[in-house]
Amino acid sequence: MNAPRLTSLLLAGVLCLSLGPVALAKSKSKDSSSKSSPKSSAPKSSAKPSATPSPTPNQDWQVIKVGPRDYLSVDNIAKFYGLLGNVDSTGKSVVLNNGRNQLQVTLESREAIVNGVRNWLCFPVIAHDNKFLVSRIDLAKTIEPQLRPQMIQRSGKIQTVVLDPGHGGFDKGAASTFGNEKTYTLDVARQLRPMLQAKGFKVVMTRETDVFIPLEVRARIANATKDSIFVSIHFNATGSNPAATGFEIFSLTPRGAPSTNDESLALHFVNMQAGSPVEAQSMELSTVVYHSMCGHFLEEFDRGIKRARFAVLRRANIPSILVEGGFLSETGDARRISDTDWRKQLAESICVGVEGYRALVEKKQRPMLVAEYRAQAAGEITVVDLASPPSRLDQPASTPGSNPPFIPVVNTVAPSPTARPTAPPSVNPTPEADEPEP
Repeated sequence: MNAPRLTSLLLAGVLCLSLGPVALAKSKSKDSSSKSSPKSSAPKSSAKPSATPSPTPNQDWQVIKVGPRDYLSVDNIAKFYGLLGNVDSTGKSVVLNNGRNQLQVTLESREAIVNGVRNWLCFPVIAHDNKFLVSRIDLAKTIEPQLRPQMIQRSGKIQTVVLDPGHGGFDKGAASTFGNEKTYTLDVARQLRPMLQAKGFKVVMTRETDVFIPLEVRARIANATKDSIFVSIHFNATGSNPAATGFEIFSLTPRGAPSTNDESLALHFVNMQAGSPVEAQSMELSTVVYHSMCGHFLEEFDRGIKRARFAVLRRANIPSILVEGGFLSETGDARRISDTDWRKQLAESICVGVEGYRALVEKKQRPMLVAEYRAQAAGEITVVDLASPPSRLDQPASTPGSNPPFIPVVNTVAPSPTARPTAPPSVNPTPEADEPEP
């Protein structure tokens, strides 16, 4: 494909969005997951599940079929969410922004930046007919819950937090010269418990001491609670890349999609699970907690919001996430993790994230983003109104004083032009059909 021609056409497409108002659609989904699993208006073709789920959140989503998969163009996404776009100098990355929300995607990459933090899409962005295309499952399951979290339908309140310190007993988990994962996860959970209780939460622990608890029992404990969320706490390790460092967080992989560490994008995972009725809630919980973690730790590398079919995530029937708080296989991370005060700060960041998720569920209050946490830590006054997209594309510019600061792009390094559309290096390469606890 001719790169200059693609770049010019993309520029023309995104710039034409500013020539007139764009009416944003009002979605009225009755599904408990709102945009994450809406009912399609298309007639049923057969009893056999489709190769890829095809949620149709709104008629303004103009689906483009490429091979077996459904996509939407970047300009269609920009129009729907009221975003203005720019193509970078390489012609491979597009940044959409309205000062309220931001999305950056890169051609042939599964990496995206959503509101300032790294996300891993299920499928790479592709070019087709001189347009950047994003898979519909990624837009519905990953991007939509973050750009419009207030649209996720929920009922009840968040009263209980189930804390799951990973590993235990004979299962030491990852290890370093400073200590073992099982010890650190239990300490973080023990420090986190009184913090959450002080905020009015009831806290249930899957283990209180250094004992081994089977994965199915951990999920059973979570499912026995009501009005609750599940937070599994872990620390990472890898033998293939000793320099790997930083935070990452997981929620359940959507049905019809490969997990983040599935480099082959294998289609045999398409219908392997029925999906989760709280998929959108789990995704948003991971997002809110992750923004808090990254916002409170300036030195930690942002490895991103990811997807996996870990056993505790698959088996839990409540909103569930798995936190990876750094690498015990990397000397710098391992030294920090061994510090009790550092683990207390990690517990505090998770607590703030959980509290932000409760405010979103019960009050429709948009949670803070990583840029706001960092501005707050620096003593700056930052006002970013992210309650809802503007009703018109030109609203921020046309209303004096109403245009909030732009959300910065935290990770600006794009993959090389020859990069293959695969996942990041696998840290815990395990079979998808029975992904165990990391």
